[in-house]
Amino acid sequence: MAKGRRQAVRHGYVVIDKPAGWTSHDVVARVRRLVGERRVGHAGTLDPAATGVLPVAVGLATRTVEYLAESSKAYRAWISFGVTTDSADRDGAVTSTVDASALTLDAIAPALDAFRGEIWQRPPMHSAIKVDGQRLYRLARAGVEIEVEPRAVTIHELRVVDWTAPVLCLDIDSSKGTYIRSLARDLGEAVGFGAHLADLTRIRSGPFGIDDAMTLDSLERALIEPGWEAIAYSPDHVMRQFTPVVLSPAQAIDWGHGKPILLNGLADVTPIIRAYDADGTWVGVGELDAESGTVKPVKVIPVE
Repeated sequence: MAKGRRQAVRHGYVVIDKPAGWTSHDVVARVRRLVGERRVGHAGTLDPAATGVLPVAVGLATRTVEYLAESSKAYRAWISFGVTTDSADRDGAVTSTVDASALTLDAIAPALDAFRGEIWQRPPMHSAIKVDGQRLYRLARAGVEIEVEPRAVTIHELRVVDWTAPVLCLDIDSSKGTYIRSLARDLGEAVGFGAHLADLTRIRSGPFGIDDAMTLDSLERALIEPGWEAIAYSPDHVMRQFTPVVLSPAQAIDWGHGKPILLNGLADVTPIIRAYDADGTWVGVGELDAESGTVKPVKVIPVE
């Protein structure tokens, strides 16, 4: 540890209900100030206009963010037909308008089938994706338009919640990397009227749902009472899909030194495992070598 740097004392996830108008970075900066820790990050950026579930990792939880980032997400989206924008959402400049009064849900419903399952999706120009080292949104702001390669994403569920013309409300469960703005844009093109994303709330990110989320003001109060331990999820909470392995005292020592551990009698082990010592304390993450039956430590968490 660098001289003069305080060791983190708070570790875990807090789930924030991101307010509209805030960037995900804004939320992280506010949480960093509130919890008094330097190591704070998030998984799964939400656009400034969007609201909803934004898990924020603190301390050692930042070492498991990559596993949360791989998880599926769920959204409630409001798509408005008849108006397109350059960003495919309500914050962009209007690029076209048509009269969508003739559009009906019966006309939209068949088009939805093409957006279920694995699909190819072209990310919007106003996104944080890098092309040749430059963020797309910076190129877009400079008036530079480039061809963005489509990406394969999976829409696990696409369900109509409400139709109040010209706005369609959908519940969407999707894989990582899915742009709901792109879905709105492409659905508008499919029905021939154009569309943009009028509003968006993320209702789940990995294991965290909207009922788990709190406002930033609520977090500030909760840090005083009932306190961090009562409100934070453990750093390994986002890894529940991986096999837990309990180490013997001798194995825990080897693990701490980065030595591979031989698994004894475990079947159906996932390629990634989460390791615990005999007291049930999370001690890190390992990768399985199926041929040798050993687990190599890839993230070793020190036990205080």
